[in-house]
Amino acid sequence: MPADLAGKHVLLCVCAGIAAYKAADLVRRLREAGAEVQVAMTADAGHFVGEATFQALSGRTVRTSLWDAAAEAAMGHIELARWADRIVIAPATANTLAKLAHGMADDLVTTLCLATTAPLTVAPAMNHRMWLHPATVANMDTLRGRGVQVVGPNDGPLAEGESGPGRMSEPHEVVAALAEAMRTEGA
Repeated sequence: MPADLAGKHVLLCVCAGIAAYKAADLVRRLREAGAEVQVAMTADAGHFVGEATFQALSGRTVRTSLWDAAAEAAMGHIELARWADRIVIAPATANTLAKLAHGMADDLVTTLCLATTAPLTVAPAMNHRMWLHPATVANMDTLRGRGVQVVGPNDGPLAEGESGPGRMSEPHEVVAALAEAMRTEGA
């Protein structure tokens, strides 16, 4: 269990993709590693995994919208952005990666990413053709150039029955990469 995550505040942003089921295991593994985890989801992520799952695993109310009156009365998205020691987007869809590369903030997840000074880690997950598309390649180059940590994607079987790069890294790989990054940053 990586001790480098003990007491760290990890804001896990879950995007809409079949790999969202891996995010539930990621919450569990982050908590086992000692991290405090807050989950935020894109509006469509709930089509794949429900808020109740993440709330049970994280012990915190899941945030899904900039328009949550109770949270936003106190500028909740800014509080979350300040709370985070690190933001992790897993799975990170081509859509969200493109928004981040171009500085868009049109939902809770992208707004949190623009409102924070915390380091950002992304675990991409998408069809291999989307991952290899020149637009995605350019967006990833932009994000890497800004210091975004990229974990994966792995090469292997994809949800639609095809195979190739685009499979989200396994949760234990994401936790290990986070621990290594935090160890390096702390040096």
